[in-house]
Amino acid sequence: MKEACGVFGIYAPERRVANLTFDGLFALQHRGQESAGMAVSDGDTVMVVKDMGLVATVFDERTLSALQGHLAIGHTRYSTHGASEWAGAQPVYRPVGRAGFALGHNGNLTNTAELAEKVGMLPGSVCTDSDVVAELLARSFPETEDLARALQAVLPIVEGAFSFVLMNSQRLFGVRDPYGFRPLCLGRLGPAEAPEGWVLASESPALSVIGATFVREVAPGELVVIDADGVHSLAVPWLKEVAPRLCIFEFAYIARPDSRLHGKEVHATRCRMGELLAQQAPAEADLVMGVPESGVPAAEGFARASGIPYGQGLVKNRYIGRTFIAPEQKDRADAVRRKLNTLTETIAGKRLVVVDDSIVRGTTQRSVVRMLREAGATEVHLRISSPPWRWPCFYGIDTPSCDELLAANHTIAEITEILGADSLAYISVENLKAAIGDDGGFCDACFTGDYPTAVPTSTPVRVTRPRVAMAHQGALPGV
Repeated sequence: MKEACGVFGIYAPERRVANLTFDGLFALQHRGQESAGMAVSDGDTVMVVKDMGLVATVFDERTLSALQGHLAIGHTRYSTHGASEWAGAQPVYRPVGRAGFALGHNGNLTNTAELAEKVGMLPGSVCTDSDVVAELLARSFPETEDLARALQAVLPIVEGAFSFVLMNSQRLFGVRDPYGFRPLCLGRLGPAEAPEGWVLASESPALSVIGATFVREVAPGELVVIDADGVHSLAVPWLKEVAPRLCIFEFAYIARPDSRLHGKEVHATRCRMGELLAQQAPAEADLVMGVPESGVPAAEGFARASGIPYGQGLVKNRYIGRTFIAPEQKDRADAVRRKLNTLTETIAGKRLVVVDDSIVRGTTQRSVVRMLREAGATEVHLRISSPPWRWPCFYGIDTPSCDELLAANHTIAEITEILGADSLAYISVENLKAAIGDDGGFCDACFTGDYPTAVPTSTPVRVTRPRVAMAHQGALPGV
């Protein structure tokens, strides 16, 4: 069971943090819709509440009023192997130390089996990679009696993608893996000269929704500690320094358009993707439209660069979540039909350029093309603002094998026929990076097969960048 989720943490002595955590998780709901949870501390005890469902389903005013404290972490989850069970809901809790600790994880580890063996967890048992990390930390406590020291001991042997938020009864922690595959940012409550609290979140909108100010992104490989003394970083004995590799698909699809990544607002980069796509793959058409929601900014950019009028041809039911992160294929297909409807008078008799953010399995695009033709579109030209997805992701996105990836098994011409479109074009990797306008380094393995680390798969892959071993030197305390 792998995860790519939303995480949130807050330390605010004078605030009602359970309610703020609820709002923060609500802003991160797009990152996971299967389960939600939070852990809250009053300085003496840690209380955890989690359940299946959306944030607003799991928590209400009665539940929140019982969660008293100044320190909290929260988590919203989707599972990437189809298993959606209460056992996978987070935060994970371990009753060790003064009051125990809780952990929330965004990402996916690549050496889970090896780590599980260290702590005696059986292969195939109902546990997540997050459970394994929590158990490693718990077993460090007899030696360290301190969560910070336990993290310094355990983190060097953890491989893959992880942005963790953790807490004990008195301190909040945030950490990103050395590659920085998954985002994590730091915010401040109150004025800079007299902060009233500090916040950690997967994306910056979770800060602004509670009135916090964005301070900075947590650096790849950084361990941030927040307590009564403020914010400070602790050293982690990573064996080697590596170049940052933020997941490039955060820009193309995952992140909210109002998020800031690498110092840029995501919406503007998506508009630029559409502009470059129009230059790279023009089409003769009467109308440019986007597939709501994440395809819309690129469609606006395509229309602006091409001179073709932009319009809305699809209406989204805003009470339906993301079909990409529905755990089962049938669920995804049903959700497409429920969430989108056509504007027939806008579409009828028109040649359309339809811009979408990506094609993974092709479920959404097949349904969209069929609906548009039924509404009277004379031509449908698909333009995709990310490159063909031909390789599975092992760092936390729902592509466990090449079998489910349309572009891994078909040519562009074949995909065009499968989807029922008149033409199909994807943006190039080079133009995608140019649209982001940042040379800070990205993981683009899903498009190129160029994995930054060794990956646990029988699928032939190439690792062109040097692998960095994360093995811990010496015995792991308590294991």
